[in-house]
Amino acid sequence: MISTSARLLRLVSLLSARPAWTCHELAERMAVTGRTVRRDVARLRDLGYCIESDPGPWGGYRLGGGNRVPPLVLDDEEALAVAVALREAALSGVLGSDQAAVSALLKLRQVLPPRIADRLGEMDATFVHTPRPEGRQISPGVLLELAAACRGGERTRLSYRDHAGKGSVRDVDPYRLVRTGLRWYFVARDVARDEWRTFRADRVVRVQPTGQPVELADPPDPALLVSRGIASVVYPLYGRVRLPHPMDQALRLVPPTIGTHHPDGPDATIVEIGANDADELVRYLLGLGTPLRVLSPDDVREALLRRTRELLEDNGGGRSSQ
Repeated sequence: MISTSARLLRLVSLLSARPAWTCHELAERMAVTGRTVRRDVARLRDLGYCIESDPGPWGGYRLGGGNRVPPLVLDDEEALAVAVALREAALSGVLGSDQAAVSALLKLRQVLPPRIADRLGEMDATFVHTPRPEGRQISPGVLLELAAACRGGERTRLSYRDHAGKGSVRDVDPYRLVRTGLRWYFVARDVARDEWRTFRADRVVRVQPTGQPVELADPPDPALLVSRGIASVVYPLYGRVRLPHPMDQALRLVPPTIGTHHPDGPDATIVEIGANDADELVRYLLGLGTPLRVLSPDDVREALLRRTRELLEDNGGGRSSQ
């Protein structure tokens, strides 16, 4: 005889498989009595499942829409499909704020049977994503390990590479994951330096929990810390451009994590943007898709003119096609 919990899961799976069942049909499928079916339906209703019923000898049961989300029953293929979809949502930014997708994926990965978790790991190893202009991709496994570290509340040993590729190992007290633009940032307290730091998640090599529980005293606003950290990066080149938009529109075009904004009258904004070289900055400016004027320096203005001339020549020099 199967256990009550296994029987309830089987009953939910049957109810999900087709619009309606009679009590007799369910009893036959589950090899139990009609009385057991009615008792199990009552248990499922207590758990939050909305199971509708029709009275009479030809009546039956059907799974309706409830007011809250009850436990789900997924077969192997369904569980794998949900895990892949959540992973892609977290990495692609399709949902805007992806904390919910990461949290749901973390919960799902913790309860997946080993056979499904192994298949998901194999897919992670074989999938190839088109590189983004910003650089390296973050491993889905690392993202989940960082989320688990934040949730677990224990000190973690972090293997990390900085922007120059130099590796280091440090103990940190994890706090939050923050997504901005197309990147994830890991917010944690650096134990040796006794200060809050932000780490680019795509530069994390390894996440190793130490088993030492920690209590975070007066943690910072993680989003604000990340924004300040990005803004404080020193670039070898800074360009000043004038956008023919008021401040609120300019901030939507160029986020405060990318540039420093100053109003230039009611209808224009001057933005200072850092880059590694003039060509990199020009590529970013052209990607804004808006009129603009480069105020300084001259090499950025010249690079912009050179690139626009090349585009014009590549497209027929402005002459109409025959």
